[in-house]
Amino acid sequence: MSRYTDKPAEQSGPQSESRRDFFKKGSLLSAIAFSPGAVLRAAENKWDEKIADEWEKIPVSLTVNGAPYQVKVEARTTLLDLLREQLGLTGSKKGCDRGQCGACTVHVDGVRVNSCLSLAVTNDGKKVTTIEGLADGENLHPMQEAFIRHDGFQCGYCTSGQIMSAVALLKEGRTASPEQISEFMSGNICRCGAYSNIVKAIQDVKNQLS
Repeated sequence: MSRYTDKPAEQSGPQSESRRDFFKKGSLLSAIAFSPGAVLRAAENKWDEKIADEWEKIPVSLTVNGAPYQVKVEARTTLLDLLREQLGLTGSKKGCDRGQCGACTVHVDGVRVNSCLSLAVTNDGKKVTTIEGLADGENLHPMQEAFIRHDGFQCGYCTSGQIMSAVALLKEGRTASPEQISEFMSGNICRCGAYSNIVKAIQDVKNQLS
């Protein structure tokens, strides 16, 4: 006789039968879960998700720095993320990611744009120029040379956006005075405080082209 029951140890009761049923059901569920049919259904579901992901992407054709590109992007993809993550053009920087710092400035059809605020799909068929496409081969753009000459950068993180805005500023004709240059470059933030040198660089290029 067992110390903890008045029944012989080998005798089964309702508790042992329910435990046996539990293990039987558990084994049956495991067999079903890992049967080839279940595995096949799981694979089909995964394939369906993959197809759905592809369907959600939108084809976009655009010209970047003179080269044509055909890509597929999600509807929410920004122009900045397309340039950096899919095309490998990392010169345009992601600063605030909300259009307040200007580090991501590029030219779209000749107009300066905060690429972090522009959806890639809205640029279908357009021409985009980034800092990588500003130079002519080994020859730097006059604005790039001026920034070097006048030390218009320190840490350099904002520099590509500053230069792209500065080039657009010349085209816009908003370089009549240091005050006007400062006003229309105010969308580009330099946390190092190289503003006076940036203004001098822009004035230098303006005088070269006059």
